[in-house]
Amino acid sequence: MSRNGRPGNGPATTGSGGRGTGGRPRIVVIGGGFAGFAAAKGLTARLPDAEVVVVSSTDYFLYLPLLPEVATGVLDPRRVSVPLSTALPKADVVLGKVDAIDLDGRTVGWVDPEGGRGETSWDRLVIAAGSVNALLPIPGVAEHAHGFRGIAEAVYLRDHLVRQIDLAAVTTDPATRDARCTFVVVGAGYTGTEVAAQGVLFTEQLRRAHKALRGQRVRWLLVDVAPRVLPGLDERLSRSTDRVLRERGIEIRTETSVEEAHAQGVRLTGGEDVASRTLVWCVGVRPDPLVAGLGLETDKGRLVVDDRLVVPGHPDVTACGDIAAVPDRTRPGELTAMTAQHAQRQGALAARNVAASLGVGEARSYKHHDLGFVVELGGRDAAANPLGIPLSGLPATAVTRGYHLLSMPGNRTRVAVDWVLDAVFGRPAVQLGLVRGSAVPLTTSEPQKQPERSG
Repeated sequence: MSRNGRPGNGPATTGSGGRGTGGRPRIVVIGGGFAGFAAAKGLTARLPDAEVVVVSSTDYFLYLPLLPEVATGVLDPRRVSVPLSTALPKADVVLGKVDAIDLDGRTVGWVDPEGGRGETSWDRLVIAAGSVNALLPIPGVAEHAHGFRGIAEAVYLRDHLVRQIDLAAVTTDPATRDARCTFVVVGAGYTGTEVAAQGVLFTEQLRRAHKALRGQRVRWLLVDVAPRVLPGLDERLSRSTDRVLRERGIEIRTETSVEEAHAQGVRLTGGEDVASRTLVWCVGVRPDPLVAGLGLETDKGRLVVDDRLVVPGHPDVTACGDIAAVPDRTRPGELTAMTAQHAQRQGALAARNVAASLGVGEARSYKHHDLGFVVELGGRDAAANPLGIPLSGLPATAVTRGYHLLSMPGNRTRVAVDWVLDAVFGRPAVQLGLVRGSAVPLTTSEPQKQPERSG
């Protein structure tokens, strides 16, 4: 039974303990992102006799690094979403948003997309709920900016870009036309840089399709408080990326932020007013609010774990990915960065260590040296540093796309075909109107209520 007395809609609670069907150990994984997916995949491989239950708010694994290519018309949204039920055939996938964790009673409760409730017990719990948009207290941002964390937001942005160029082509007011052709991206990390780099190529293609916009300037601004783009990467990669962006006409505003946002544009901290109808928020992420009500120790909002990813005082609970404050043994005193690379490897280690706790294999500590990073800039440009070797141009593009194809759990051929079609025919420029702005507010990620904790 679920907490409200109605039957659960997922794996049933079986009384004492968390034993599943036939007395098999039941392992519940919260989240189907990089960490949760890797954990579930590893668990089903290492523990074929266990019952692995994945509770995810979506029924697909989202390959986030390629989301900017969805927003700019290069990839179909289905290319970056792999169904969990087919990618994890040996796991029980439950569609729902976890809102109740009872650490003493060893149960997890969730609400499904239609409001139904479900609950299950567990022998081991893996918390890999990921992260959500980081919202800063800047006037107007919550109302007028849009984040970039999911397919709905990417599809909305694609439609929005097409719509702004279409509307600019029919307006007779030069100021309005300029505003509609001005796009502001806040955050010069991976996502923001890729959105701006890909976006300027897309809007230029859109502009050329309208006779009324011949000679019209399409303006992109990339804003960040850091002193350079891609501040977390090698300075050589930052410089090569900066060069590509500027060659495409993107205006880079470093050591600058948004002071205020409104329906007609933004005011930057230097006092500059920018008339625009587009504000894309790529500032960063914060841990999923699920951790807030658990009564467990946190560090910068992330669950404190030891170097084996175990929550102190709860040997049956493991946390990994963006939600976990994992000690970085390569940088004493620091936490691992909230990146897909760390999340994926932590998920795999979580599977190994949970299996070890059930008598299969040996547990290990997390220690991972970054193998390098890739940044897709669109066209023939990218930035990459595989094994610390800085690359740019076509070599970087080859490495970047090869890395993505190897990292994706599915849809590789379809993605490669879309890349070829984009190179030959350009990007589809149609506004479908499937997602309206009101459906993807920046505060979508804010919790409706805090998770419960019993005992």
